[in-house]
Amino acid sequence: MTARPSVLLVCLGNICRSPLAEAALRAEAARAGLDLEIDSAGTGGWHAGDAPDRRAQAVALRHGIDISGYRARQVTTADFTRFTHIVALDADNLADLRRLAPTGATATIGLLLDHVPGREGQGVRDPYYGDADGFDTTWADVSAGARGLVRAIAARP
Repeated sequence: MTARPSVLLVCLGNICRSPLAEAALRAEAARAGLDLEIDSAGTGGWHAGDAPDRRAQAVALRHGIDISGYRARQVTTADFTRFTHIVALDADNLADLRRLAPTGATATIGLLLDHVPGREGQGVRDPYYGDADGFDTTWADVSAGARGLVRAIAARP
């Protein structure tokens, strides 16, 4: 029996991009009828326990999703065997994840936008230091990535 697919979405602080990616992936998996375990985390722990950035909450709400109950956490070594997929939002976090992966890690590690044709190798821009419009761009990117990731997971035997 194949393990239930599970996805951990990872950015730096887990208050902007990765909670939006978690919300988009949850919505896309539900639309596709795909049973996934989904979570998000940050490579850094500065925001552990914090709710997502208010601008991230606002853009998610505009798309009908309430992420106010999400709480930031830091990636742990257990995540590398708990999840089947660990998906970074940019190349820097991908490099950090590869460095953090313990011996015996079983998760497939990759980039979210690798699942979007023509966007392979690209990262989702961090909107934190910009204005609210950057969060709309982030939502569009993570939504496209979520659609591609759901297609990829659904296509696996």
